[in-house]
Amino acid sequence: MISTTTAQSRTVLERFPAGAPRGSWPAEEYAAAQRLRGTNAQVVMDLGSDQFLVVTDATTQ
Repeated sequence: MISTTTAQSRTVLERFPAGAPRGSWPAEEYAAAQRLRGTNAQVVMDLGSDQFLVVTDATTQ
C-alpha cells in the first residue's frame, strides 16, 4: 500500500516573534481567543523566519 499526503491550504491569521518574554505566550493566547470566536486556530512554528504563526484551515474573507 502506498501512503500519500495532500498539501493543505492554510491562512495565516497573525505572526509572533519567537523571542517573547519568559512566561508570555502571545501566539497561544491569540489562538485561544480566535477559537472562542469559532475559528479553528492553531499555533505552528515557522523555523525559517523564527516566528510562531497562528493559522486556520478556513479561508478568511
